[in-house]
Amino acid sequence: MSDALDDRLVEAASAPDVRKAVAVILRDGWDADRARAARKLESGADGVAVARLYSAAADEMLTVLWRFATEHLYPAPNPTEAERLTLIAVGGYGRGVLAPFSDLDLLFLRPWKSSPRTEQVIEFMLYVLWDLGVKVGQSARSVDECLALAKTDMTVRTALLEARPLVGDQALSSDFIARFQGVVAKADPRPFIAAKLEERDTRHQKTGAVRYRVEPNLKDGKGGLRDLNTLFWIARSLAPDSPLGARVMDDLLTPRERRTFEEAFDFLWRTRAHLHLTAGRAEEKLTFDLQPEVARRMGWRGRGDEPAVERFMRRYFLVARDVGG
Repeated sequence: MSDALDDRLVEAASAPDVRKAVAVILRDGWDADRARAARKLESGADGVAVARLYSAAADEMLTVLWRFATEHLYPAPNPTEAERLTLIAVGGYGRGVLAPFSDLDLLFLRPWKSSPRTEQVIEFMLYVLWDLGVKVGQSARSVDECLALAKTDMTVRTALLEARPLVGDQALSSDFIARFQGVVAKADPRPFIAAKLEERDTRHQKTGAVRYRVEPNLKDGKGGLRDLNTLFWIARSLAPDSPLGARVMDDLLTPRERRTFEEAFDFLWRTRAHLHLTAGRAEEKLTFDLQPEVARRMGWRGRGDEPAVERFMRRYFLVARDVGG
């Protein structure tokens, strides 16, 4: 975070339209960091590495916005218990990977009931993010509300399994994550596993259960990223204190299977990033009209009578087969 950017934001606090002034400043850094990630992708960088760059760009932008809102616009040098607040990335963003046009899943966490200051901070940040054109999936909850929901709502539990503190009250976020992991560790894992497998089956029914669909959905289709994530979620539920459920994954998969899944994860993320940039939006379906350009961007070339796009799609279906079983 540069001092120059902080200086410009301090000045923005006295601008006639503070929100607009802040959005203009943040857009400069946000666009530059995203462009840097896109260049890495075009140069042939690994898909997961590029997804982490997009996530890091979001981390930087949100941290700067948070500091402006909490230190300059609504300062509280000695916050009361009710004014404590922390920002946590959850869901896919919590894993630290993003596609170019992915939503940002955020949890504004407070100790208990809301206060006027916390409401002001949250409202200002969300309006700036919307001004930037960022799609946000957000919730503002107390620690107890999160823990209660995590016990009964498997969707909430899934999102919180990937909770990653971004900025704010570190003691609050650390205490919450420790308590949440304790709740998961004590819970019977079978209902959660059953819910995840049922979600997978429903998802496949909606997008097509056949992995060889001619226009596959990279995210939700059979053999797509969600299928890989389902495995990680189940592993994480069995070992909530282990990053990505690594301890369980080591027991579930052979070294060869683990390597195959890691390669598939990288290929799918690289394809998804190119797909987003080709479409100019959060497109997850690899449609006929987009396939040739995605293949070209990924460096595929024709061989003999086989066009580049057919070679690329054959590779995709092989990966989907490995993932979908």
